[in-house]
Formats: sequence, structure tokens, C-alpha cells
Amino acid sequence: MSRCLITYEMFPGPGDYSPAGLRLLARGLGQLARLDFSAEEQRQEAIARAGKMSIQGVQPKLSAVLRVGLGRLEIVDRGGTYILKPQVPDYPELPQNEDLTMRLAATVGIDTPIHGLIYGRDGLLTYFVRRFDRVGHSSKVPVEDFAQLSGGSRETKYNSSMEKVVDVIDRFCTFPAIERMRLFDRMLFNFLVGNEDMHLKNYALISRGGTVQLAPAFDFLNTTIAIRNAAEEIALPIRGRKSRLTRSDFFDYFARERLELNDRVIEEIVGRFGVAMKEWPARIDHSFLSPEMKAAYRDVLEERRSRILPGD
Repeated sequence: MSRCLITYEMFPGPGDYSPAGLRLLARGLGQLARLDFSAEEQRQEAIARAGKMSIQGVQPKLSAVLRVGLGRLEIVDRGGTYILKPQVPDYPELPQNEDLTMRLAATVGIDTPIHGLIYGRDGLLTYFVRRFDRVGHSSKVPVEDFAQLSGGSRETKYNSSMEKVVDVIDRFCTFPAIERMRLFDRMLFNFLVGNEDMHLKNYALISRGGTVQLAPAFDFLNTTIAIRNAAEEIALPIRGRKSRLTRSDFFDYFARERLELNDRVIEEIVGRFGVAMKEWPARIDHSFLSPEMKAAYRDVLEERRSRILPGD
């Protein structure tokens, strides 16, 4: 029996993906071959192609298309519908970390694109995710990150606050009250999973059918276990603070006062998270993280949960 690199379900094999996992990628996809590149070769390709591709960021990224007939992901300069993120020597197991974190995000109702893992020719795992800013092979969907919307840049992506993130939502979203609730979901989730790097470029708005709303989740990671000994708990401050945050900071101040969420909405969010979090230990166990990283991930969750969520 093997565990699918997309769904985490066990299946008889052969191969790395269950039929259900392959169907998530495309109808008629009978297999998905391993990449022809090692992690090091992917990083070198990312450097060489950086000026040609429309994707950027600190972590090495490659653009790819899914060739259904060939059963493979092919690296391209333009027109890619998938993003590949290989292993990084300085930060072990980032692909497994991001894949798991995105999977946990989906359990609380956060919109996440199709994603999974794929082996390179060196046996190391690469994370892949379907681009939500592309439709078909050439059509682009309007997406802008909050740094752009705030008049900032990559260099100023940390020079803001969660209060200013709310201001962007109020200014640009079609239904800001709905997006405020979705923002709180993301803020709460990322704190719980130890994501200390949710800066302005990791929030974005997307235009769909004439409605401007928060874009699907991307770059969700447990950075606490990846970086170790981080000085701060969140990237953008709440009430001027980035660490030693309390339940009151999240619920009394940010949810009730700043986002103007009523008690019924807050109770629904807490209840939904409570139900989902009961599944998280099993999902962590089924992930492709090493035993040491799994234990560290669970420790972060428990410490953060005990601080800001009510007990059972």
C-alpha cells in the first residue's frame, strides 16, 4: 500500500498517486511521472529563468504546465498553470510543510487551490500548486496583492499592520463584511499553525465574475518549525504588537472591535475551528514530514491553541 501525494489516502499502487488524487488534477490523467530534475537542478533552473517568469518570491519557484496526455508536469517560462517549489537546503522540508499547512487550512473552510507533492529524480519532494490567477492556457484572472493595493512594494511588505489590511478590504472588496470574516479565519489559522510570515504580499484580492474578494490561500507555512527561534509571532502587528498575543487581542480587540464581528459569528468560527482541529493530529501523522517535524508541528499547534482558544 502507498500513500497518495495529493490526497494522503492509502491506495494499492503502483505509483505515487491514487486515482482520486489524479482526478483532482485532470480528467483522463492516468499517471503523473516524477520530475526529471533534482532539487538542486530545480533551484538552478529557477535562478536561470527568473527574469522570464511571472512568478516571484524569496523561495525558488518554477512555472509548469500539466501535460495530461504525457502524464507529466513540464517546466515552462510562460503560460504555466502550476507553480513548483523545490526543497531548500537552509529550511528543511518546506514542500511537505506547505502541503500539510494548506491541507489543514482547507479543513476550516479557507479557500485553497489544488496542490500536492511530487518526487524529483533525486527522490526529494517538490510542492506543486495550481495557479488561481490563470484560466485555461492563456487567460489571466485579475489579482493584486495587498502591497500593491497599499501603494507599497516588495521592500515595504512588512511596513504595515493588520488594521491596515482591514482598511484595504473595506476599500476594494465588493462585500467587505463577508471578507472581514474570511480575513479573521486566515489570521486565526495562521497564528495557530505558527505562520510568522503573513506579510502584505501574502494577502491578495481576486476579481471573479465582477466580485472583488480575498484570493485563495497561498504561501501558508508553519514557519516556526522551519526557521526556529523566530523573534516574532506574526508579520503584521495587531494593536502595535507582533508577539505575546493573547485571546483578548484576537477576539475582544481584533474580531469584535476592529472587524465588528458579532458574538454569533465569533462562536461559529470558534466552533468550526474546534471541530477541524480534532482532525489535525491524524492529518499531521499522515503527512510526509519527518517524525521530528511532525512532533514539532504538533507542539506549535498545542501551545498556540492553549493561549487563544477556549478549552474543550
